[in-house]
Amino acid sequence: MTIQKEVAQGMLKAGAVSINPTNLFTWASGIKSPIYCDTRLTISYPNVRKTIARGLAQLIQENFPVAEVVAGTATAGIPHAAWVSDLLDLPMVYVRSKPKGHGQGNQTEGKLHRGQKVVVVEDIISTGGSSINAVEALRREGAEVIGVVSVYSYMLNRADENFKEAGVPYKSLTNFETLVETAKENQEIQSSDIPGLLQWHADLKEGKL
Repeated sequence: MTIQKEVAQGMLKAGAVSINPTNLFTWASGIKSPIYCDTRLTISYPNVRKTIARGLAQLIQENFPVAEVVAGTATAGIPHAAWVSDLLDLPMVYVRSKPKGHGQGNQTEGKLHRGQKVVVVEDIISTGGSSINAVEALRREGAEVIGVVSVYSYMLNRADENFKEAGVPYKSLTNFETLVETAKENQEIQSSDIPGLLQWHADLKEGKL
């Protein structure tokens, strides 16, 4: 079994996937969606979270081998970043969505030196906005962000464009197509829901939504 399918199965096992074609979910980006993924639920399943941690560590080793620091995005990316940094024996920091409103007003927490090569660990990538926000915060601290890795990606063209504009590559363990395929094989979604999901995804990729 591929790591893509293994992670997708883990997400399904953890109940991290919700599908409702009639009562749409609203993402942080404002997009209306018939599917909602919450990888935070995977942290309650030791075998699933270990699979994810090993997969993310492998992504970093294969694509960003010169990484010196692992940075988790608050809040969902933090636990995954912690396990990955432990596997790779690398320092870890985490990045808030905005600076603290008290104390020293930090947005990045942990020890980070100027010029260090950083990989950002994210839970889910839709349009890439939160990931790029973290990238920009780290760059303001003087870090060299060499890449972003995520547990899951919706495979949107908008994300590809946003990451390209930000000048940072990204890789994901699993994605929308693999998740739908795996859920279909496991009979965890109704066959009647699949055409609508695929059409929604195609329309979203093409910017029609």
